[in-house]
Amino acid sequence: MTDRILTAARLPSPLGDLHVVSDGDTLIALDFDGYEARMTGLLRRRFPNAVLKQGKAPAVIAGAMARYFKGDLAAVDALDVETGGTDFQRAVWAALRRIPAGETRAYGDLAAQLGKPSAMRAVGLANGSNAIAIVVPCHRVIGANGSLTGYAGGLERKRFLLRHEAAASGR
Repeated sequence: MTDRILTAARLPSPLGDLHVVSDGDTLIALDFDGYEARMTGLLRRRFPNAVLKQGKAPAVIAGAMARYFKGDLAAVDALDVETGGTDFQRAVWAALRRIPAGETRAYGDLAAQLGKPSAMRAVGLANGSNAIAIVVPCHRVIGANGSLTGYAGGLERKRFLLRHEAAASGR
């Protein structure tokens, strides 16, 4: 059996370099500089035999990310992603992609939206296992009291992303 070959690349951003892993034009992982170990761990769980080779990010991904940071928040919405995960995780991640830029949701809101109102912790765990930052916008999830709660990329990045989206969307 041939191992899957994935391409790893770096993209500049206002938040520092973004680490992008792709398979053709499909986004497999996106994380921040300094979080490579986390991203690699998530990738190894999903693709234990994958081979990562250094290369260029596909133009469709690089272009969408550049446009996003210039204020075209919808640029990342059309990106093809491969999230892997359990059925529940995929449902959470799909729900994250439906949260409009400039808006936030509480963990309980997402759990209720998924028809599992008592699954707030499970939603939180799925959120924390998201390997595709920004595009699968786990930064849009906050605590029930409005607090930012945790973010795998750090709370400063979460604040930046939420301010960026609110400003660009006029909210």
